Amino acid sequence: MTDDLAAVARRIVPLVDLTLLNDDDDEARVTALCNRVTSPLGTVAAVCLWPRFIEHAHGKLAGRAPIATVVNFPAGDDAPGQVIEDMVAAMNAGATEIDVVFPYNRFRDGQEAACEQILTAYRQITIGRKLKVILETGLVANPQRLRAMCDAAIRAGADFLKTSTGKTQVGATVSAAEVMLRAIIASKRPVGLKISGGLRTTEQVAPYLALADRLMGVGWVAPATFRVGASSLIDDLMRQAGVTKAVPPAAAAKSSY
Repeated sequence: MTDDLAAVARRIVPLVDLTLLNDDDDEARVTALCNRVTSPLGTVAAVCLWPRFIEHAHGKLAGRAPIATVVNFPAGDDAPGQVIEDMVAAMNAGATEIDVVFPYNRFRDGQEAACEQILTAYRQITIGRKLKVILETGLVANPQRLRAMCDAAIRAGADFLKTSTGKTQVGATVSAAEVMLRAIIASKRPVGLKISGGLRTTEQVAPYLALADRLMGVGWVAPATFRVGASSLIDDLMRQAGVTKAVPPAAAAKSSY
């Protein structure tokens, strides 16, 4: 363990959206997730889980961390009316942050204006809650097209641009994060960045912090503007920081990580 990695690990913990989005999740796993929100390194930024577990998590967390959930997930092809219904249900259940997949297939098919209109409708439904728009950057090879998607999401009112669902072969990349950050800079709006997809170690996350520090200025990286969506990453953060017991042994035994 190097001193540098230990410092980076401590910096990352409060930025983490502790995530559980497996197909076979159950309440026991959600309980284990909730048991991990607080550690000797502090409290994570939020937990992110399937909508069906929001009420259960709400009871277990007792306000210790915000609850995020996913809609139009993961393919981004749900009918907008259904997505809005899902958003309303999630908020009524206690979610304060909504991670919605950008309708990227529509965008690819030339329906750019329609995509922005759809996202604007999602923003209107979620006023007062954080709206994170997942761009699924691993499926967007052209940086210009990715920039156009970023611009549309920002104009629609996104609070965060997010890289990936974590369900595709390519997740977060530093090159995509740079495109996203430059779109945020150009917009002159208070939009954040969430990196997710394949991030399992402190070393993998460190370059994103360095990129944000360089482009946005030291001090910009904070839970209000920068998130890391991950599950097993928290274990490596604890190891790198020299914390061997992040949660009570009974809770750890139930965890799916």
